[in-house]
Amino acid sequence: MVPTKPFRRRKYDNLSQFRAELAYLLRNRKNLRHALKGETISGAFRQRLMLVVTSVNRCRYCAAYHSQVSLVAGLTHPEIAELLEGTIEDCPSEEIPALLYARQWAENNSYPDKEAYDELAGIYGVEKAELIELALKTIRVGNLSGNTFDYLLCRLSRGLWGCPELRQKSA
Repeated sequence: MVPTKPFRRRKYDNLSQFRAELAYLLRNRKNLRHALKGETISGAFRQRLMLVVTSVNRCRYCAAYHSQVSLVAGLTHPEIAELLEGTIEDCPSEEIPALLYARQWAENNSYPDKEAYDELAGIYGVEKAELIELALKTIRVGNLSGNTFDYLLCRLSRGLWGCPELRQKSA
């Protein structure tokens, strides 16, 4: 069975996109380590950012992984479910501007409005805003890599694997 409906999750369209984003992360690995240590951005805040981006990009691997990591970081099952559904109203109020930015960032394929970034930097400061951006770019690479893997799996298996949303709708 060849899938008749298009693969709707975001994925890398070519290898150069993946290489460019991975190269960016490698060039910024020192800041990335700083962002992931939880000194400036807490583990719970970072996981909320990751779940918001994952809710837009719909990577099943990242959703499963970050749901588990989020529990360790102190998020509850209902909060994780809400974040994966795109709901952020019950999050800490001081994090909502960043979570709204993360959603817009993901919806615009990592190219948010300049005004949105300026507002983020105005609220959190430039250093923290840059670390938030780095966390968002990290999860984007994970999301798009997982979705690209699923896309290839779906195509190679003629729709048997890698595209559960197509099977669920046709069942």
